[in-house]
Amino acid sequence: MDQPRQGAPRRSWRASVTAPLIDAQDGIASRSQLRSLGVTRWDVRDEVAAGRWRLVGRQAIVLVPGGDEARRWRAVFEVGAGARLDGVSALMHAGLSGWRHDTIDVSVPHGTRVRRRVEGVTIHAPRHLEPAVLAGIPRARPIEAVLRAASWARSDRQAATLLAMAVQQRLARPERLLAALTMTRGARRGAFVRRVVHDVCAGAESLGELDFAVLCRRYGLPTPERQVVRHVAGGRYYLDVRWRDCALVVEIDGAHHGLGLSPVDDALRQNAVTLDGDLVLRIPVLGLRLYEREFMTQVVAAHGRSHRRTA
Repeated sequence: MDQPRQGAPRRSWRASVTAPLIDAQDGIASRSQLRSLGVTRWDVRDEVAAGRWRLVGRQAIVLVPGGDEARRWRAVFEVGAGARLDGVSALMHAGLSGWRHDTIDVSVPHGTRVRRRVEGVTIHAPRHLEPAVLAGIPRARPIEAVLRAASWARSDRQAATLLAMAVQQRLARPERLLAALTMTRGARRGAFVRRVVHDVCAGAESLGELDFAVLCRRYGLPTPERQVVRHVAGGRYYLDVRWRDCALVVEIDGAHHGLGLSPVDDALRQNAVTLDGDLVLRIPVLGLRLYEREFMTQVVAAHGRSHRRTA
């Protein structure tokens, strides 16, 4: 496109050539992108002086006011050096909902010297960094992003929640997440992340009979039966854990129990077993990872109460 020299035609030309960037990048652009279109530093100076554009760093220029996506573009522009969204920020860009994150996480290749820090941006340099997704804003794929987000999380609870949400919201397929666990070797809270991924992807089956039996012995409880079949009014049900001597049932809920009609099936089963005389406790499998003592204390109390009732 020919470039008018000055005045109103020049302003019109700038608006025309930058329109695709405005649409694609939520109203923000970098200086290098503008230069590639033929927009000079004097063009930028004139637009900023007129109040139509706004500088938000050394590299990022707001062409029209944007939102969250514009702030993510700004983070990548300002950090430079191969930066891409990562962790929670990459997940939110991919569609993660129900999560609030105060800063923007970006990663750069390990060994990169970042010459300046950017307000509101946390810069990471993982030892191994996969190629970024370059369609749209540069970013890590959801599988790598969620595993790194869990490693960077402030607490085990936050890490477990992110992993569960990524699977539940279909941002990370369970089989691919399990296959990617090798990247957690040597990472912060890597062992915990691997256990939680198995919990989230395999449901209650990941907490095997021996695991729960160990917990029972640790808290002074007799070893219960597992996968007990109960025939009650309305059907046949499989119970995760039951003590025959005191009519106590513990149901260990994997992440899948919150999906589809699972809550309805769980409620029908629990109501039927309760009406048949058993006390039923429900424990999310992630609860045993994060709040073992609290949940097992409840099991001990229920076992004692049920045992006295049936004595």
